[in-house]
Amino acid sequence: MLLSDKYPFLTNYFTLALSTDTHPLPQSILFYGNDLEAQYLISKEIARLLNCKNDKSDNCECLDCKWIREGTHPAVMTFSRIDNKPEDDDSKTVISIKQSAMIKESLMSASEFHRVFIFCDRDENGNIAGLNQTNFQAETANSLLKIIEEPQPGVTFIFLARYISDLLPTIVSRSQCFFVPSKNITNYNFDIIKGIFENYWEFERKDIFDISQRLSDLTKDYTMIEILQSIQNYILNVLKANPSRTEFINHIRNVEESIEQAKLGMKPINIFDNLCLKLIT
Repeated sequence: MLLSDKYPFLTNYFTLALSTDTHPLPQSILFYGNDLEAQYLISKEIARLLNCKNDKSDNCECLDCKWIREGTHPAVMTFSRIDNKPEDDDSKTVISIKQSAMIKESLMSASEFHRVFIFCDRDENGNIAGLNQTNFQAETANSLLKIIEEPQPGVTFIFLARYISDLLPTIVSRSQCFFVPSKNITNYNFDIIKGIFENYWEFERKDIFDISQRLSDLTKDYTMIEILQSIQNYILNVLKANPSRTEFINHIRNVEESIEQAKLGMKPINIFDNLCLKLIT
């Protein structure tokens, strides 16, 4: 199946961005969601469309398209704790300062291509995984801020993550964020909040604090993270069944913010009050 069939909204958006000046392509992009492989494929497709010298069709066999599909294009580079390490770089668990310096040095020379830098992680089996503040630490991220904030023409940065909150706010604020829904058959379990939060968009505002209290009561048996992830799983199920309902993407972001608040130790009732106020209109 073609990417345009699996992700029509995203492919239409980027195709339009590449063909008009009305909504130009953002020069720093953050993809987030559970399907990191899909994010990586979309990133490579953007790189292909930016560099294709022919008609940009799905089956184009020009040299640039072939190189990008094979992962050998000189201007399309993946940076992870494994990929594109300088010879003198002995770091094994992070995207390093030396890799950042490598990118800056490459930008000092002109290129006939549109350069695309894709940042991600890889798991033990070499599969694409998401960035976080352990494998993409503040020192390296901050060293890239200037070239991300003031990029040269013909340069695009793409970051892949599970959650927006996995990246430093300084990177997020300089990027346009896109949720990539998973097309894999996945069981998003939401049994924890079943009976409390189903069809939450139909709730009335007067019920907000009652719903919040019922969610807070669940912390007697479950952790805050488990409850919030169950809410997120439920919204993901709803979004998969209703892909045109883009408001659910914002709701997923709201839950991500609540997960971050839970990590910081905020009181459960305060987190659930704030979340319900955002989700129930």
